Amino acid sequence: MFRRNYLARFSCRGKCEVGSRAFQAGRLARESIQNGWHGDHAYTFAIGDPGPEIAQLIRVTKESLYKGIEKAVAGNRLGDLSSAIQDHAEKNGFSVVRELVGHGIGRHLHEKPEVPNYGKAGTGMVFKEGLVIAIEPMINLGKRQIVSEKRGQVRTLDKKAAAHFEHTVVVLEKQAEILTTYRYIEEVFKF
Repeated sequence: MFRRNYLARFSCRGKCEVGSRAFQAGRLARESIQNGWHGDHAYTFAIGDPGPEIAQLIRVTKESLYKGIEKAVAGNRLGDLSSAIQDHAEKNGFSVVRELVGHGIGRHLHEKPEVPNYGKAGTGMVFKEGLVIAIEPMINLGKRQIVSEKRGQVRTLDKKAAAHFEHTVVVLEKQAEILTTYRYIEEVFKF
């Protein structure tokens, strides 16, 4: 149920290059990063001017991540987090991928529990202080269905854009602590 790096349809003018890997116009880039103990992190950014619809998709996906993080508090349930992500994405007209989910994280990159980006508030496991999870909404511009392609790449079935943000967080009593950061990405790209 876990994803690999992917390129999804997007808007970019000309040929875009990041490091030694070339990106073509019409693509969106997303990369996961891991450090020391396992940490998982993803950021979606536009290559060129994405236009208002895609810019809104990116903004709402990032907001959905933080809506989920707000619910990652001891005593809350997994469904509280999942439904917060789903509700925010869907009220803004987007769909939520069901086949790919967040996860527990620690000595291994993917541990239990699975952390869906959809669900019903008040259901699922009760969060206990100290649980470390990767919350990673994957939100689609079009329909929610995805297709796995060669080398672990995933794309939307309808070939419309998708966005993905992820933070590793530790569940605490009053507020989750975010263990990953977007600071360096946002400094370089001036978001």
